[in-house]
Amino acid sequence: MNALPARSQERAVTLGALIGVGLGPGDPELVTVKAARLIGEAKIIAYFAKRGRASHARGIAERYFPKVREELPLLYPVTTEIPFDDPAYVAALAGFYEESAARICAHLEQGQDVTLLCEGDPLFYGSFMHMFTRLEPRFRVDICAGVSGMSGCFAAARQPMTWGDDILTVLPATLDEDTLAARLAGTDAAVVMKLGGNFAKLRRAMQRAGVLSRAIYVERGAMAGEKIMPMSEKLDDAAPYFSMALVPGQGRRP
Repeated sequence: MNALPARSQERAVTLGALIGVGLGPGDPELVTVKAARLIGEAKIIAYFAKRGRASHARGIAERYFPKVREELPLLYPVTTEIPFDDPAYVAALAGFYEESAARICAHLEQGQDVTLLCEGDPLFYGSFMHMFTRLEPRFRVDICAGVSGMSGCFAAARQPMTWGDDILTVLPATLDEDTLAARLAGTDAAVVMKLGGNFAKLRRAMQRAGVLSRAIYVERGAMAGEKIMPMSEKLDDAAPYFSMALVPGQGRRP
């Protein structure tokens, strides 16, 4: 028999697993049955949060927490205070993700599973992916899919997004105005994320692309304090982190 060396056998038995759990767009009732079960079984629950603020992911999942658990908050040093392409932002976030992965790794090496809560879907514009790429080569990683934030906004706006052969494009508003305008003009339907301080630029790009009249602004979709309105009626440029713009398709319908 080709048995593993004793040390390899021990590592195979004792290493813990990272479990990424998608929580959906914000409404705790949109947490899947599987996600609720995994959270309820968790011994160590990790989640991201902005330093000095409560974790949004924890707020969604808290009702499913077991009575006995260890919590592992991972606190961002910066979020929107510095432009995302500023070298200081890149350096701060890179160091933060390395430190967070090391903190999770310490538990995994002791044979403890870590359940990492993820807003929306873990593999769609999520911080979970930074942990996945750092830890997956060494540890087992299980992923529980979640309802995406954009799906929650579609439903909140009661807006059919794609018909027939419509092509849907997902765009970050952090792109430059020319690129946004070109992409919006070249697709049938669009979702624009990461509005933040980019709202005025996005409005101009939509105007240039000829889609502003049918675009919809959704703020905190599927959450408390939800706001939905035509983009053309939003006159200020303020857009919080949990906001999104939708451009419905107009394709082949029955």
